Amino acid sequence: MIDQLLIGAVILGALILFVWGRWRYDLVAMFALLVAAVLGLIPANEVFSGFGNAAVITVAAVLIISHALWHSGTVDALAMLLQRADRGLATQMILLTGITAVCSAFVSNTGTMAIMIPIALHLTRNGRSHASTVLMPMAFGSLLGGTISLIGTPTNILIAEIRHDVIGEAYRMFDFAPVGLSITVIGLVFMWLTSRWLVPISGQQRQQQAAYGMGEYLTELWVPQGSSSIDTTLYEFENKLPDRFVVLAIKRGKELITPPRPYQRIKAEDILIVKSTTETLQRLLDITQLELNAEEALAERFLISDEIHVVEGVVGPNSRLIGRSAADLRLRHRFGVNVLGVAREGQGLQSTLANIRFKPGDVLLLHGDAEILADLFRRFGCYPLARRSLRLGASKRMLTPLLFFFVAIVTSALGWVSVPVAFTAAAGAMVVTNIIPLRELYENIDWPIVVLLAATLPLGSALERTGAAQTLAQGVLWLGQGAPLAVALALLLLLTIALSNVVNNAATAVLMAPIALNMAAGLGVSADPFLMTVALGAALPFILPIGHQANILVMGPGGYKFSDYWRLGFPLTLLVVVTAVPLILWFWPPTG
Repeated sequence: MIDQLLIGAVILGALILFVWGRWRYDLVAMFALLVAAVLGLIPANEVFSGFGNAAVITVAAVLIISHALWHSGTVDALAMLLQRADRGLATQMILLTGITAVCSAFVSNTGTMAIMIPIALHLTRNGRSHASTVLMPMAFGSLLGGTISLIGTPTNILIAEIRHDVIGEAYRMFDFAPVGLSITVIGLVFMWLTSRWLVPISGQQRQQQAAYGMGEYLTELWVPQGSSSIDTTLYEFENKLPDRFVVLAIKRGKELITPPRPYQRIKAEDILIVKSTTETLQRLLDITQLELNAEEALAERFLISDEIHVVEGVVGPNSRLIGRSAADLRLRHRFGVNVLGVAREGQGLQSTLANIRFKPGDVLLLHGDAEILADLFRRFGCYPLARRSLRLGASKRMLTPLLFFFVAIVTSALGWVSVPVAFTAAAGAMVVTNIIPLRELYENIDWPIVVLLAATLPLGSALERTGAAQTLAQGVLWLGQGAPLAVALALLLLLTIALSNVVNNAATAVLMAPIALNMAAGLGVSADPFLMTVALGAALPFILPIGHQANILVMGPGGYKFSDYWRLGFPLTLLVVVTAVPLILWFWPPTG
């Protein structure tokens, strides 16, 4: 009993830290694993066994393959077919959500959304619809689509491996499809019919760059002969006031220096293109004796050339920018990149841009060299919101990665080779054929997810070993005592969905699977309907944006508030619960 209380306390503490979000989830999971090991809840030879688990290897391989399909432009080609379709609101909704769901069955949700969000923004900028009307349904559609195949989401891979450990046989590639495809179709149709009333549309939700008001604050200043600013560096000039303003470019005769470096010295008769508020501009004129050179409001074209671009991007859920500011990162000094604006929940932030600490879902307006911006997005885990993605030099060999991917699916579906072997081989083939450059191989594995899985798998085993899973299972069964089996499944599904909305879905699957197995054992029925219930519930966190990376990615571009998600997410969750339980019992009977 003491061991049950101890493992319960460790997992509860981890869940609290997951929800708090102060530390990244992989660090929390590793810390919980070490605490459990020190307390003797996990045998010494099993503490790091998760790193050798087949499910973890498979997830890493699938992430590599997903990146290869993204890198080669395969999914782009499918998405860009939308450009030829009718752009009515109903058609947009059906095509965008439908294609997103289909792609997410085989490509990671995050990778699919990174490609589809710019397409959605482009299609909805025709004045007849708002991006917010389609972005949330697209995110939810990507979650639904992930339930269709074994590789659609890491939770399916984990549940398949857990079944192998318990029963001796893992789920095959499309064993999830009967339930997953049915729920996906039901969910998509529901969103097509109701999202116009359930998805909030705020007047603050941005059209392109509206949240920043960029043009309103661009001003040309002329440096007259005798000015005290002559021969000062830009760094010195920009620190003349405590208020933040930025020199975005310098016109010197016919030369346009953009973006200028901090050590660039100002010369007489230079024209400085400055971004600042009206109040800051007036104070700057007062102390520098510079003169307004032209209209106060300038068009973007003064800052854009063949090499220099102004690009929007969204901060990814695992971005290295999170919790840091432009000043911390010295973006301008190190990369020559200006931060022109930051929008959060669809509204521009008016505080000092250099000191704003970035959050997942923030939309940044960046100005700089096109190649440097492309590298910056890759390096820091951001996603461009331009019509074309910034994958300079990306391979266009679309058929080769598709062939490798298809062979992996077929061979594993037919049982010729195991899923881990098939997809690891496919990932290796893509590296050998240079579809993915070797230098990008390890950069594009989502290591926090891998570490999270490897750390939580032994915790799940400890939950089972100490008897805590059995105790929790008995508690759930007690709540549904005397009721039909469907009630027990519904309770398990609700509990799993609730946990997945606040905890990473892979961790949810690992923690809930032992409880599901003990519930099945307690009722003396097959474990399959209970494992399928956990797989489905862990993959569908609709109510909170923190439930999944796809939800976070659309938060900034869609202008959603934290509280907006439940309006569509809650009824969609209820629909899933009501329809999924009978579907699971139909396709996976308890006596099977």
